[in-house]
Amino acid sequence: MGILRRLEMSQFLGALTLVVRDYDEAKAWYTEILGFEAIEDVDMGGGKRWLMVAPPGARETRLLLAQAAGAEQASAIGRQAGGRVFLFLHTDDFWRDYQLYRSRGVRFCEEPRREAYGTVAVFEDLYGNHWDLLQPGAASS
Repeated sequence: MGILRRLEMSQFLGALTLVVRDYDEAKAWYTEILGFEAIEDVDMGGGKRWLMVAPPGARETRLLLAQAAGAEQASAIGRQAGGRVFLFLHTDDFWRDYQLYRSRGVRFCEEPRREAYGTVAVFEDLYGNHWDLLQPGAASS
């Protein structure tokens, strides 16, 4: 019964929290530099907002931009994965997005490379979190 029930389930990650220094600064960077869409921006009172952004065309997973509350949360800004790649931004055209992001001042930490899983390059967001820009599939030039 348990296995059958599990096979019938449908789940996905709806959102990931990204701790940021300032709501407006983060919203501007993700929408103007990366071209994400602001999905929701609701004032929750007390200085909190429910601020969701997502890449264009994203149907499931979104980023909840959460302004740090206190020193402990602030210390995680830019290091949410301890210096490792934290988020993986899949694209249908690596070279289009790579050139666009570079023209908008995005800092890439390496040159693009081909891997068995696709074409990839690591970049930093405005806080220093590492992201993979990744076109999955056969690595192509």
